[in-house]
Amino acid sequence: MEKYDLLPKQLLHEGTCEQQHFFEPKPADLEDILAVHTKEYVENLTNLTLDRRAIRKTGFPLSQELVDREIIIAGGTLEGCQYALENGISMNIAGGTHHAYSDHGEAFCLLHDQAIAARYLQKKKLAEKILIIDLDVHQGNGTAEIFQNDNSVFTFSMHGKGNYPFRKEISDLDIEVPDGSKDEYYLETLKEILPDLIEKVQPDFIFYLCGVDILETDKLGRLACSIEGCKERDRFVLQTCRDLKIPVQCSMGGGYSPEIKIIIEAHANTYRLAQNIYF
Repeated sequence: MEKYDLLPKQLLHEGTCEQQHFFEPKPADLEDILAVHTKEYVENLTNLTLDRRAIRKTGFPLSQELVDREIIIAGGTLEGCQYALENGISMNIAGGTHHAYSDHGEAFCLLHDQAIAARYLQKKKLAEKILIIDLDVHQGNGTAEIFQNDNSVFTFSMHGKGNYPFRKEISDLDIEVPDGSKDEYYLETLKEILPDLIEKVQPDFIFYLCGVDILETDKLGRLACSIEGCKERDRFVLQTCRDLKIPVQCSMGGGYSPEIKIIIEAHANTYRLAQNIYF
């Protein structure tokens, strides 16, 4: 949890960002949350009446603070979409809660921020066809479930083959990366797939989940990418979005290396690249 406080401090300290580049989001509206999640689940979540089994699945002890935090995270991704439409890109220091299903939470994810924002864009007629690029080391199982029968949102997850979730959902495109894969294999695979995929999907808007748990040092990942490899991944995705003039909203997703400085450096690289490529 430290990274959410330390990352903006690092970006300000090194001069990558100035205070004016940050915004504090408002909570997402209940109406927008209910466009993705079932009424029964949202009521049980907000009333703190989830049963013990459902709470255990989330990995968190349920509290009002936690629920409020998730609603604000979703609000940040929602507001970020407007910034991305205006500036080409926006970033949520939190978010990437891709294990949240329509009717339950899982694995530290209660509400699906990017799914809520995707539905918002469509409702406001700001985008019709949406592509979700999920490069967290874990499959976006909640994303796949939420959009499983929806041709207007294309779900692409490139994740560790042997990693959680052990029973995976079916995305529109799933690429399973073998355990222990290093930079060369990972980057070659991504660079071969992504341009053709974007050409095929023709999205109006892209959501990018840029988890840094693909690193060799990560406690919860099983891949073996370096900090430089992770940076090149982000450079390639962001440069591709910029070249094609497709707005992109980025949520940070996972990062669980034992040394906090490695997590901060890997996430900070995404912001440094965004500034260099877009501004």
